[in-house]
Amino acid sequence: MSCLSAICRMNGYDEESYTYFPVLIVGAGPSGIAMACRLKQVLGCDQFRIFDRQSGIGGTWWINRYPGVACDVPAVFYSFSFSPNNSWTSFHPPGHEIVKYLHSVCEKYKIVDKIQLNTEVSEARWLKDEGLWEATITTLAAGTGDLSESDRQRKIEIDGVGAVYIGTEIVRARILVSAVGGLVEPRTWPENVPGREIFEGDIFHSARWNYNVDLTGKDIVVVGTGCSAAQFVPLLTKAPHNAKSVTQVMRSPPWVAKRPLPPGGEEIYSKWSPVLFRYVPGLAWAMRQLIFWGAEYDWRIFGTTEYNERERKKVEKTLIEHVKKSVPEKYHEILIPDYAYGCKRRIYDSAWFPCLNENNINLTTLSLTSVQAKGVTLGPSRTYPSIKTGSKAPTHKLHVHADTIILANGFDTTQWLHPLKLTGRHGQDLHEEWEKRGGPQAYLGLAMDGFPNFFMIVGPNTITGHSSVILASENMVNYSLIFIRLILRGDVAEAEVKHEAEVEFATDLQSQLKNRIWNQGGCRNWYQTESGWNSTVYPWSQVWFALQCMFPRWKHWELKYTRAGRIKLGLSRLARFLVFTTASVGVYGAWKAGISLSDMPILMQLLARMLLSKIVDALSILHSRL
Repeated sequence: MSCLSAICRMNGYDEESYTYFPVLIVGAGPSGIAMACRLKQVLGCDQFRIFDRQSGIGGTWWINRYPGVACDVPAVFYSFSFSPNNSWTSFHPPGHEIVKYLHSVCEKYKIVDKIQLNTEVSEARWLKDEGLWEATITTLAAGTGDLSESDRQRKIEIDGVGAVYIGTEIVRARILVSAVGGLVEPRTWPENVPGREIFEGDIFHSARWNYNVDLTGKDIVVVGTGCSAAQFVPLLTKAPHNAKSVTQVMRSPPWVAKRPLPPGGEEIYSKWSPVLFRYVPGLAWAMRQLIFWGAEYDWRIFGTTEYNERERKKVEKTLIEHVKKSVPEKYHEILIPDYAYGCKRRIYDSAWFPCLNENNINLTTLSLTSVQAKGVTLGPSRTYPSIKTGSKAPTHKLHVHADTIILANGFDTTQWLHPLKLTGRHGQDLHEEWEKRGGPQAYLGLAMDGFPNFFMIVGPNTITGHSSVILASENMVNYSLIFIRLILRGDVAEAEVKHEAEVEFATDLQSQLKNRIWNQGGCRNWYQTESGWNSTVYPWSQVWFALQCMFPRWKHWELKYTRAGRIKLGLSRLARFLVFTTASVGVYGAWKAGISLSDMPILMQLLARMLLSKIVDALSILHSRL
């Protein structure tokens, strides 16, 4: 095995010695796992390494451990098509079960030993002369990779650099794959709210849940009403947490729908689906297809045509009725959104609305204005509804006692690849290049010109508003493997998307987003930056994205063939020419000889077999000599 296709140590005792990896993958979440498994399954390649700064495997599912964390996409659809799980215990399984599933996939494909945890890839630059990526990897003190970036910096300020970073190493790779997730880096404390430093209680983000904090008998303030909060808030006042009270601060209401029930209901599904999926051939696949096409039908709500508007209004009417039936009347006004359904991420709920009927859980849209030693001040203004509407929703000033503050204000989803610094062919920084072009972008969300042999899985504009991100990541993995195969086989030295193709794709994408509800729905969402650039959502259906990934447009790519690759390419073209020519001559000769049309297919098969046999023999001889 040549060093091109194998992990090896280069330069021996030299100071510039380094470890070489044919493929280097950043991130051990679902996307990184998918890439690693498919490298082994499709290409038969196990010469890769996955680096992840966290202390465990699973990405966002490893790090998000708040009470009630669960998948809001049916698990049969939120799993790899190449490694289905027929033993889910529920339709929407809890986070720990998803982590267990991801671990089982790693064990099944024997990639656990290929994953290096507590290791951060902080920087990578393309070496033009060598045609390799040179990456700086940093070993972290155990567990510090699970901290947010801001918490790590705070720890360094208090305890010194050595408390976080242990050492660095330089490695090189032929191919660099980013599988960095988006729902990992939590948002920090709101800068416009003073007083955090004097608060005497505990403050933590739901994405970094602190189980060392005893919530028993505590007054809790929760900042945020997104999907995470909808899952953990209903549990705070119940065992084992047993909080005294919860005050939930909401900026604006989400659209809330009932969480879909599985066929037969939760209890019957949990009992019988593992048995039926295991012993009835094709049933799990059929269920997956049913959910997929149901999700694709949901795509109709994201457009801005009259038809899309009518469909949204039907859904909105149903959800407004759901609000009025489910929560106390005092919350009706503040829980009915004034923006279009689908503009923000929707919440599929089974517990949040019911818990708002409890006396010790209070929901408010009063502004969080300051923090004191033992509490917070809300008001004297509100964030929703707008003061201009003449609403009677509270606007008074209110002091709320607080022992613990839990942030559920989301993630930094627009800082792609953060904190990885990437330098391309011409010395350009990727983030600076994105800034020049208007915002984060990539061809099909996975490739940038000027950054050869670099592939992003779930990069800019690949998040769906209606489907499974696992499906999208699999499509991107399969597309990337088309080019990775050529590189690992030694046929291509560099694969890079063309500048004009990337710019055209990004321009068309942003143009289409202007006609989608995320940009036109009248809301402020986490899909867009402050400037209005939407680098998050894919503006077409997942059927179209799958087709784009199945059939690459070769003219959009610049491939630098090796000598062996050029010879193989030439022989391939020659073979196609010879097959066509031989077939044409054979048909003409047969026609002249008076052979009937009914016998023509048999003659064509014989000619094709003879020619292909000769071509295969010639290629085998050539390959042995290259």
